Amino acid sequence: MEKLWGGRFKKEIDKTMQAFVSSIYFDKKLVKHDILGSIAHAKMLGKCKIITRIEADKIIKGLKDILSQIKDGSLIVDNQAEDIHTWVENILREKIGEIAGKLHTARSRNDQVALDERMYLRDEIRTIQQNLDALQEALLFIAWNHLGIIMPGYTHLQHAQPILFSHYLLAYFFKFNRDRERLEDLYKRVDFLPLGSAAMADILPDRPAISGKRA
Repeated sequence: MEKLWGGRFKKEIDKTMQAFVSSIYFDKKLVKHDILGSIAHAKMLGKCKIITRIEADKIIKGLKDILSQIKDGSLIVDNQAEDIHTWVENILREKIGEIAGKLHTARSRNDQVALDERMYLRDEIRTIQQNLDALQEALLFIAWNHLGIIMPGYTHLQHAQPILFSHYLLAYFFKFNRDRERLEDLYKRVDFLPLGSAAMADILPDRPAISGKRA
């Protein structure tokens, strides 16, 4: 497949060096978010008439086909690719031709990486919060069904005062609750749209959130 830096060299890069500079081993988990972000960007390019509607629709259809194939297992990310962004672009070019190159109009690779990571983190934060919800519910259930049970409390690995087992479990309930609050705060920090900041510009403080709200 075509490499992002391919035009700079006359010879093939050594395989050891290729493996060293490749990020595909860890950024392939961003494939869904990379495609969804590119679909949104293609819609913008078409709506703003930067590319034609026909071109935008062709790019969007190609990206949706790739995502569908990944979900059903008929398309697998190539571990020999340079990174997930280049892999998606190369697959798209195979499907729809050179028009795929227009997808990067008005978007830098830095924009794309920042967007993918933010979208990925949003999903992961919500997944962790859901898992914490289930864990807290389990703690409440066990505490409720073990009321009145006394146990020794410890401090500095030594016996301290007698406490209720249910209270001990509720202490962890509220610890996890604080974790959920921290994650919610992190979600707000992550939920910013970096597209348009280009290769060097900072993200504006009043940039709309990815979800469509103002952060």
